[in-house]
Amino acid sequence: MILASLGEVDFGIFNVIGGSIAMMGFLNSTLANATQRFMSYAEGKGDEQNKTKIFNISFILHLIIAAATILLLLSIMPILFDKFLNIPADRIWTAKIVYFTLIFSTILTIVNVPYDAVLNAHENMFYYAIIGVIESLLKLGIAYVCVYSDGNRLLIYSILMATLPLITLSIMKVYCHKHYTECRFALRKSWDFGVVKSIAKFSGWNFLTAISSLFTVQGLSVVLNHFFGTVLNAAQGIANQVNGQLSAFSTNMMKALNPVIVKRTASADSESVSAVTFSGSKFSAILILFFAIPVCIKMEYILSVWLEEVPKWTIVFCQLQLIQTVIVQMANPIATAIYGKGDIKGYAIWKSIMNIMPIILSIIAFSSEGSPIWLYLSLIMFMGLGGDIVILYYGKLKCNISPRLFLLNVFFPVLGISAVMIAFGIIFDYILPYQNVFSSVVCGIMTTIGLIISMFTFGLTFSEKLIIQSLIAAFSKRFH
Repeated sequence: MILASLGEVDFGIFNVIGGSIAMMGFLNSTLANATQRFMSYAEGKGDEQNKTKIFNISFILHLIIAAATILLLLSIMPILFDKFLNIPADRIWTAKIVYFTLIFSTILTIVNVPYDAVLNAHENMFYYAIIGVIESLLKLGIAYVCVYSDGNRLLIYSILMATLPLITLSIMKVYCHKHYTECRFALRKSWDFGVVKSIAKFSGWNFLTAISSLFTVQGLSVVLNHFFGTVLNAAQGIANQVNGQLSAFSTNMMKALNPVIVKRTASADSESVSAVTFSGSKFSAILILFFAIPVCIKMEYILSVWLEEVPKWTIVFCQLQLIQTVIVQMANPIATAIYGKGDIKGYAIWKSIMNIMPIILSIIAFSSEGSPIWLYLSLIMFMGLGGDIVILYYGKLKCNISPRLFLLNVFFPVLGISAVMIAFGIIFDYILPYQNVFSSVVCGIMTTIGLIISMFTFGLTFSEKLIIQSLIAAFSKRFH
């Protein structure tokens, strides 16, 4: 709907300039890891005074980060528009307004990180479910406004998208102050240089990994725009939207699991930490596979129904982006365990190097007239596989999590489940080679059957099977 109302050029402009608005959710969750780590420790001890202290100090630190981010984004603005961005001359003014909406959304997101961390520490998934519904309805409303507007649709869309986090984050702030006693401002009483030093040090290294990842994701949009123009940015934007929707369940599951991992890490029980991280890694990857594999097989038909005109490279971009997400998701719970230990300097440096490498490789490839596909190949090689190697190394070093057991309990089972699902989907897609709703539904059913068979044949451990069976039993009792 948005692509149809904006057109390929304006949609591509929004993706390359304002597309980071969508990435602010990632920055928010990554920065929240720092506050959540300290908040979860205090929550486990039941220390209300310390929780209030952590909240206030974190709030001040994130105000400083927000101010630094404003200066950074404003300082690079002339360079971006004069040297790098390939935008039609008649859309430059609108593109600059979109850029300012990006700054506005970024600041809102950073300042509200402490509130998000409090919700995560309290494992309040009900709030996220309600906000998710509200956010989806607001996005639908924005889409309809753009469709039926006669004005500058790109300008209207960017401004309305910037107000979206203002609404949701304001609700978050009111909710937290009402329900959680630690969310009260007591800056003088809470000031503790020892706590400030600990949180600032941890937040600094954590911010390095967050900003390097965000810089790469948005920087790759700029690089793609510089070499290929706004149409390929439209294809990239669609791939990001598809990936965001299909990985939503996995992301929400990790929000619930992260506080558990941090608390287990604090107990110094390495076997317990390994068990919960391996199960989290496996189930979060499987949740993405459940949606991603049938969608990848039927991607051409799904996009043709969703979009009036599918930009070139969109199908391949969507498929490669989903592969990248599965690879990254498999090791994310181990990264949470590393954060739980607190000493993340070495991890942050090497993870940031892996985050930056895709930009370097993409520039080299595109300068040598390489295919646009190198954008995602570089992401898979470095942010995906390279990042996982860094996580596994420091998981072993800091948390005694065995890389060998990770391969045996997570990587190979997920790889095997993927292979079975793909085989089931492709075989029946070959038998029913039609591009319609019926064949798509059949493809989804067959990949689900392949998922269930492979999970209970070789994909799950005995304890994981017991967990699944108990959940099914509890669910069935509610309907008897």
